Amino acid sequence: MSKAFTKETETDEAEELPDEPEPLPPGTKNYMTPVGFKRLWDEREFLVKKDRPKVVEVVSWAAGNGDRSENGDYLYGKKRLREIDRRLRFLTKRLEAAEVVDPKRQQGLRQIFFGATVTYANGRDEEMTVTLVGVDEADMERGQISWISPVARALMKARVGDTVEVKTPAGPEPIEVLDIEYRLPADLG
Repeated sequence: MSKAFTKETETDEAEELPDEPEPLPPGTKNYMTPVGFKRLWDEREFLVKKDRPKVVEVVSWAAGNGDRSENGDYLYGKKRLREIDRRLRFLTKRLEAAEVVDPKRQQGLRQIFFGATVTYANGRDEEMTVTLVGVDEADMERGQISWISPVARALMKARVGDTVEVKTPAGPEPIEVLDIEYRLPADLG
């Protein structure tokens, strides 16, 4: 049988690929800020127009060099193509399901909803400021938490001065809402 019709490596492809990000919980919408949508769109465009074509070129070149079973460029390139294609499938699904919510259109709201930037104090009198963003946009270092996280769920629909309880592994923790604002999307980036 021709080598072209056999598997090049004996390893399980599923083990080689990185874990795909968690799917959205059933029945929830994929809310996203315009900035988050643009980031995912830009990543997808980069993979389609720049990264994937370069890898395809390397794999084509490496395939022409003979024995593929010991060709590092070929084997790595094929693995990288699988990773890129998997990420592209994920990004495409997320972008198709996205419901973009622009926080600037929510100006003047006195309750906490998606896109709000909230300052709160926890039970230890530590102040924190977080912005409720989409699942794929969450970045704690930037103070951006997923709108389906325990803290965000506890804060939803609260007003300044309200005290809500966050369910933590150590038990419920009270947090008090100190300030709510809806920043323009450029401020989120």
